[in-house]
Amino acid sequence: MRCSTAPPELAAFSFLRATEIPPTLSPSPSSRKPSLAALPRRLSRLGFSSPPRAPSPGAPSLCRRGAGSHVALAARGRSAWGAEGGRPFAAPPPAGLGRAPPGAGTILASERSCRDVGRKPFGVRGRGLGLLLPPGGPLAPCGVDIGYFPAGQRGPSPPPSEEVWSFLRAVPPIADEVVRQRTPRESWKVGKLCHGKKVYSTAISSSTHHVYTCGHGYIKVWDESALHAWNKGPQAQVIFQGHQSCALTCKLFPDEQSLITAGLSRTLTLWDLASTPRIRAQLASTGPMCHSLAISSNAQICLACFRGFIEIWDLRNQILIRKHAVPEYGSRCVDIAGNKFWTGGEDTNLYSWDLRSYQKLQQHSLHQEILSITHDPSEEWILVGLRTSDVIILHTHRKEKFKAIIEKYIHHHNLKFASCGSYFVTTMDESIHCLAAPSLKRLFQVEESTDILCCDVSSDNQYLVTGSKNSATVYQLLY
Repeated sequence: MRCSTAPPELAAFSFLRATEIPPTLSPSPSSRKPSLAALPRRLSRLGFSSPPRAPSPGAPSLCRRGAGSHVALAARGRSAWGAEGGRPFAAPPPAGLGRAPPGAGTILASERSCRDVGRKPFGVRGRGLGLLLPPGGPLAPCGVDIGYFPAGQRGPSPPPSEEVWSFLRAVPPIADEVVRQRTPRESWKVGKLCHGKKVYSTAISSSTHHVYTCGHGYIKVWDESALHAWNKGPQAQVIFQGHQSCALTCKLFPDEQSLITAGLSRTLTLWDLASTPRIRAQLASTGPMCHSLAISSNAQICLACFRGFIEIWDLRNQILIRKHAVPEYGSRCVDIAGNKFWTGGEDTNLYSWDLRSYQKLQQHSLHQEILSITHDPSEEWILVGLRTSDVIILHTHRKEKFKAIIEKYIHHHNLKFASCGSYFVTTMDESIHCLAAPSLKRLFQVEESTDILCCDVSSDNQYLVTGSKNSATVYQLLY
């Protein structure tokens, strides 16, 4: 170390071993083994009062107030820096300060260097950075230096009270390993829901423990006991008004207490879900057929997709905000993620729009017809299902794109991301594929006898329900 210009006050650190003390601070040749006995005398020559005595064994305080002075323990990272050159030293702590009281942690005071000491003698003038060591651990792993604060000068804060220590001891330790979300290894077909007609859309509410199957003319409600049965009837059935009414699409609200349906009835219907769904409101739409719906994560905005335009609804006030024009052949499906919404269809282009300015932000040419769009729970990734059964994964903000290739020409393609975010399910005609995210590793595959028209995964990630020609099939996910 270089301390040739160090002030005389640094003599207070002469209790260090001679081999670790700069030449200007080395003891005289007659005494090569410095002792703490000379420290009070040297401090008194500098105008400081006597240093405080070492705390008695078992004392809860690490910083003890003395007669007109304070003692402070300072460390920089895991070592104290002894001179301006920056070479660390490792000094044994004084007697009585070597270890913390049993069951308590150790808080080290602010970082500093001898350069700070040169300007402000013996005052630890750091940034208040505290370091908590394990209970009963050493005071400083590599080294510690001691500074004395003259009377009237502000020293470090007093140590935490016993109440604080008891709170810190009650905090459970952080696990060494990061807990990752599980992914299902396979599925088990446990039941069948006989809807009677084509099931165009389905929803599972973990809040009400019901499954809702929607189609032409009615909605059927299935309780939890029907999920593990093959011929049990529905708990309730809601019949639509008008023989042309058909629910082609449905979306469950984030709280799973409400449902919205749309289709051929020129209305968007809001349902309160209980033992039997009841109509809360009906919103008059301007299009003859609604292809798909999307709801924002806060359940305030709903998008209804019609050919050539998107209706943007305020669900809280139940008013139509805007009828937004989109390409006529690019409006088969819609999804919303954050402040953007996405549309796609037969023209093979994926469009992103700003939900505030309604300006087109991006246009991705995917070269195949788009059959479905969904997003992951974090709303950072968009999944796009194509006619060729490929799944395109795009980041909502960065220019990142991935593709899962399955190589099969299909008529029906549905996507559903699990609420845990660790996997998603894609149905392609008669096939069910479960893929891990983000690795795209295939977890399991199931084949059904008829085309799958829709699917949904419960929010507790326990059940998968698929809708087909005249029934819905229930799968339990095995982890």
